[in-house]
Amino acid sequence: MRYARSVLSTVALAALTVGGTAALAAPASAAPNTTPQKVCGSGYKTVNSAPVGSLGTVYLTYNSGNGKNCVATIRNTPGTAQDMSAWIYVSDTDEYDEDYGLYTSYAGPTYVYGKGHCVDWGGHIKNVYVQVTGSNCGSLMKESRVTYTR
Repeated sequence: MRYARSVLSTVALAALTVGGTAALAAPASAAPNTTPQKVCGSGYKTVNSAPVGSLGTVYLTYNSGNGKNCVATIRNTPGTAQDMSAWIYVSDTDEYDEDYGLYTSYAGPTYVYGKGHCVDWGGHIKNVYVQVTGSNCGSLMKESRVTYTR
């Protein structure tokens, strides 16, 4: 009887340990560990965004204090480094900035002066690419969005 009680105690302790560990672990759909404002800096407000399939979102932000736009691509679930990018372009001034590499959470920030200009912007995560053209220029142009997989 003493042996059976010892085995049951060991099994119960193991179950509690595993259950406690599982309760403390983050869920698989954990929120991203950053925001566009954390990536781009204080004063930047999100003015547009585009989903990158189910993998994350590309954000276009604007700082009215300095007239600059910023783009950041943020994964839904941070983890193992993935091929990612964030880019922005102003055709009127031919100003361009990009960030491309292997990242665990986000790509960017990328900055251009955009006050009074239409901007093209986008990014990618793994093999899903997003491109937005003619964006945030009021009635001057109709925005175009393209998402594709390579």
